[in-house]
Amino acid sequence: MLAIPKISVIVPAYNVSGYIQETLNSLLLQTFSNFEVLVVDDGSSDDTPGIVEKFEERDSRFKLLQKSNGGLSSARNYGIRHARGEYIALLDGDDIYHKDKLATHVARLDRDADVGVVYSASQTIRDDGRPTFISLSGKPVHSNPMLALLCKNFVGHGSNGVFRRCLVDEVGEFDEDLRSWEDVDFWLRIAATQKWRFYREKRILCSYRVRPSGLSFNLVQMRICGEQVIQAAKERSPQLIEPMLPTAYAYMYRYLARLCLQGGDTETARDFIDQALICDKSIFYRDMRSLLTLVSVRLSRITKLVIKRSLGSAKYAKKYES
Repeated sequence: MLAIPKISVIVPAYNVSGYIQETLNSLLLQTFSNFEVLVVDDGSSDDTPGIVEKFEERDSRFKLLQKSNGGLSSARNYGIRHARGEYIALLDGDDIYHKDKLATHVARLDRDADVGVVYSASQTIRDDGRPTFISLSGKPVHSNPMLALLCKNFVGHGSNGVFRRCLVDEVGEFDEDLRSWEDVDFWLRIAATQKWRFYREKRILCSYRVRPSGLSFNLVQMRICGEQVIQAAKERSPQLIEPMLPTAYAYMYRYLARLCLQGGDTETARDFIDQALICDKSIFYRDMRSLLTLVSVRLSRITKLVIKRSLGSAKYAKKYES
């Protein structure tokens, strides 16, 4: 085993036996090799730990950590506490890294001392691994990362960010009381230090899987968590954030509308879009993706057919359910 790995890849895993092998294989294919992989089994009831053990047996860089179920933030924090690397990479147990993901981000962090977080564009894939038409560029909508994050999580999803381990000591761990928006909250706390830059790699370096299922995410809970994260950001930086609140809430409602639409709940999607319009209608003519969401909600019957063809189902949920 390498004495000190350069980077620790934290893989929270909860009942992902159908995906975890492909996820870990994408790490075996990395062009950068000085890493450790800490798979945190968060109380799975399937064969997830058994599959991970096989990787652990044949490659000393892989390690299985097991704990009782506590949710995504709890699993990430548990892994980070055991990490030995200078840098931390996050990878959900059903997503996939491009072979150059680690090499590209490590090189940037080594090169630029003021960069705290690196991430890339990403591609959405279906449950069966086939790519969809949906990609995330990661381009912020504002030059100030705090204001940009309040509008959109430009990092995109939980398998994209790579950051310096010292940032956890500086801003704290992922908030385990948040059942969603926990990654946005973490990035916002880093941005609030005004010390660290976020760097975007324009290439697609990871794939983000969606799974066919019912509309299993809790929209009420997501809305409450979103409001908590926005308010916490305002308390940290009131003069900067206060004027931005109507726009931040408009983007939050637009995001919830998109989730409802993708889950097939067009009536609730229309309600959220109406709330977004009340908060700040300008987001729909300043931001193309917001406009597309608005149009998609208004043309919801056609949109449902497009989603079904792309994702293999008119309804889907993004993973980690505990």
